[in-house]
Amino acid sequence: MSETAGNEQPRRRQARGERRIAQLLQAAAQVFCTTGYTAASTNAIAREAGVSPGTLYQFFPNKEAIAIELGDRLMHEMRETYGEALAPVDPATPLEEAIGSAVDRFMAFNTEHPVFFALMHGPDLPGGITEAHDQLHATLIGRVEGLLASLLPQAPPADLTRTAHVCLGIYKAGLELVLAHEGAERAAYVQEIKNVLVRYLDPLVGDRLGRA
Repeated sequence: MSETAGNEQPRRRQARGERRIAQLLQAAAQVFCTTGYTAASTNAIAREAGVSPGTLYQFFPNKEAIAIELGDRLMHEMRETYGEALAPVDPATPLEEAIGSAVDRFMAFNTEHPVFFALMHGPDLPGGITEAHDQLHATLIGRVEGLLASLLPQAPPADLTRTAHVCLGIYKAGLELVLAHEGAERAAYVQEIKNVLVRYLDPLVGDRLGRA
């Protein structure tokens, strides 16, 4: 047997394994969204994936390991999303445009991956996810501060941090309402979140620019 042929088998097995892992993670996402993490079980995840529990255990020892792997992948994608969404903007950019662009990118991620909200905000989450969430939150606050600094270049750092926390709190509170609705009603809630953020930030931006 040639070396090339010998290498093909492990690669094919690895590709099948990756597909199976992706299948199980997709099933877990559905189960976590439907029942929440605490009530979910490996049997329910295996059933949703259309495989036996034994097949699931070939890849994950328990639901905590599944949740951590799913959370890790979502965290990675989320970091890419907020890197694009929260880049500093030209100070001349209209506030509505800057806020609208950031909110749209975040909403696109959260509505495409509703399990992210379920994992990040549910009770009794695995320690690995909790630690990763804390790191993500701290980094996210830092990026929001960077975006705000481009809009409020004279603001003291403490003010930027406080304002960033309020903005993120408004977004998270609104996100729960957005995920509970669909279609036109969901779009209306997204617009309401943008309106609230603009009305909160507009006086601050106006003060810094010396507007009346």
